[in-house]
Amino acid sequence: MKYSWLYLFIIVLSVSVSTGCSSGDDATPSDDTTQTDDTTGDDPTSAAAASFTDVSYGDNPQQVYDIYLPEARSETKTKVIILVHGGGWIEGDKADMAEILAQIRADFPDHAVVNMNYVLANPAANLPAFPYQFLDVDRVIEQLTAQREELMILPEFGLLGTSAGAHISLMYDYVYDDDDQVKFVADIVGPTDFTDPFYADDPNFSLLLQLLVDASQYPSGADLAQATSPVYQVSASASPTIMFYGDADPLVPLTNGNTLDARLSDAMIDHSYTVYEGGHGDDWSPESYVDLQVKLRAFISNYLPVNR
Repeated sequence: MKYSWLYLFIIVLSVSVSTGCSSGDDATPSDDTTQTDDTTGDDPTSAAAASFTDVSYGDNPQQVYDIYLPEARSETKTKVIILVHGGGWIEGDKADMAEILAQIRADFPDHAVVNMNYVLANPAANLPAFPYQFLDVDRVIEQLTAQREELMILPEFGLLGTSAGAHISLMYDYVYDDDDQVKFVADIVGPTDFTDPFYADDPNFSLLLQLLVDASQYPSGADLAQATSPVYQVSASASPTIMFYGDADPLVPLTNGNTLDARLSDAMIDHSYTVYEGGHGDDWSPESYVDLQVKLRAFISNYLPVNR
């Protein structure tokens, strides 16, 4: 269904208006960070593996992340993979990344892994998505960098996002990563071009974009569809990018993947582009999922290696 983004938005908006709160306000984490599994004490600088959940990185209760620290880590070798969930920028939670999180931790036991939430858009509460969700990634990276000594990590990062989370990850790397701390982006069915006819010819989507974007944060008269589309932000400084798309996706047209592939080629950015039979990643074959895992493992090992 072509209008699925808008229908999702209307449903969440109607719930938000009726309750008078943002979609995440009923699930406020406790004030105290929770330490979980395979730890041997309260000190994250221990050489033992450690996990900390709902670590705050801002004033909004949705600005939290979970971090998984490997044993025998150090500031000279332990790089960080950050996961960014999807949900159309208006819903979703880091819990949605549970399967990917488990696989990444199994495939990369020597990396630190962060699974982050960001502030969900909610016009009823005057909370637009852009650019604030991009800046939430920046907040997480800044905090982890500032805590590198106590966490015993090397602040070099890879971003792995699904759907809206892939869009956020691409935008962060292509626009906001001024210090080149991000070394790769993994894009699984992420929207990349809001000027694509799939979106541009839908008058309802233009309304959605107006509600998602805080226009005051962009230059007067800016084309907001271009300003928030990764394909228009690609430059020579973009990080290596791996992309996975479905050839019958009802939410993100394959032309979005094709266009980003072409822009990255033009900019001579190392990248990989794979198209599977199926839709928005939820109906791909078992063989496709295995292929994705193999390609993703090789890509991350190449661009964010941890030297033992």
